[in-house]
Amino acid sequence: MQTLADKLSRAGLVLSMAMLLMLPQMGYTQAVDEDPTALAMAGDLVIARPLLLVATVVGTVFYVVSLPFSLAGGNAAEAGETLVVGPAKSTFVRCLGCTRSGYKKDVAKYED
Repeated sequence: MQTLADKLSRAGLVLSMAMLLMLPQMGYTQAVDEDPTALAMAGDLVIARPLLLVATVVGTVFYVVSLPFSLAGGNAAEAGETLVVGPAKSTFVRCLGCTRSGYKKDVAKYED
């Protein structure tokens, strides 16, 4: 017979897996043009950017360690994209407080 802690643990695991599967769907429903609030900008600056910088450094270390295996498997580019480029884009190529990576349209325009 399962104890209450086991049941709660399993329920928490199922809930977290369901939330992880819903995250990509929620990303597609957001508007492309974002107007973040001051609180979102402050939270991004103080919490998210340092954590993303750490994720970029740790991903780089993991990429270097896994490089012999990914070269042998022929997926070094995909490993680099996932472990290094993705977190680096989220860290450095994203407006402050925005949830999507990339430049805003009005910033990226180039006029002669």
